[in-house]
Amino acid sequence: MEHNTQQEGIVLKALSGFYYVQSGETLVTCRARGKLRHQKQSPLVGDRVQFTPQNDGSGSLDAILPRRNAFQRPAVANIDQLVVIASGAIPVTDPFLADRIISLAEAKGCTPILCFNKWDLAAPEELVQVYEAAGIPTLRLSAATGLGIEELRGLIAGKISAFTGNSGVGKSSILNALEPGFDLATGEISTKLGRGRHTTRHVELFPLAGGLVADTPGFSAFDTEGSELGEPETLAETFREFRPYLEGCFFQDCAHVKEKGCSLLEALEEGKISPSRHRSYVRLYELSKARKPW
Repeated sequence: MEHNTQQEGIVLKALSGFYYVQSGETLVTCRARGKLRHQKQSPLVGDRVQFTPQNDGSGSLDAILPRRNAFQRPAVANIDQLVVIASGAIPVTDPFLADRIISLAEAKGCTPILCFNKWDLAAPEELVQVYEAAGIPTLRLSAATGLGIEELRGLIAGKISAFTGNSGVGKSSILNALEPGFDLATGEISTKLGRGRHTTRHVELFPLAGGLVADTPGFSAFDTEGSELGEPETLAETFREFRPYLEGCFFQDCAHVKEKGCSLLEALEEGKISPSRHRSYVRLYELSKARKPW
């Protein structure tokens, strides 16, 4: 490795002011330069960065390259896809929670992938068809029997993915089915850091099935506080099956909630849009409108 020439890499972990940057085959421990701190720029896990290797093998983090997207909770950037784990068995996932996370993924420009785990225990076929009709990649999955695991492996290969879902849906079992011993590896790291397995505060990217995965233990869902809810005016665009009807809507500032002559509501009446998806939209719209501007 040639010293003191700037290199590029990706932040796999950020902890106590140290940034662990993967550059080629090497993991370099970096500290951020003072100018980044003065500009109040904090590197996030997933950031592509420029750094200068130091003679002692560490690095000095010089710049954060433009982000594709960034999330506040968990603090992670440049996610290609958000893998939402749901379940039709206990615990049954509330479709509203899935819709909320899918809407957030769409707003941030990452692909939502919805996985219904525990298919061997409960097969919510009608619900899967709702999401398939909406054009959302949806998998029937069982970590126990291996159903859908190869398909999911293909979807995450070469991508940066974050896994999320309500607790108990089997996120760890799926990660372990994709890569036996994955849970063990993340558990060992948590133990080394002297923290309980399920109270891990930091986010980290792990190599998995030919891609990178943000395992975010302790998050039952991506920011359910609503601080990352989109603007009410642009919310309908985060429901991909609504998009064909938004252009033709008679009203410029239509809320698509109960307006007469709204083309989206006409599509709903004609059965072209699922009532459960529209109900989720209305709930998110109300939440977004009620949110206090900071």
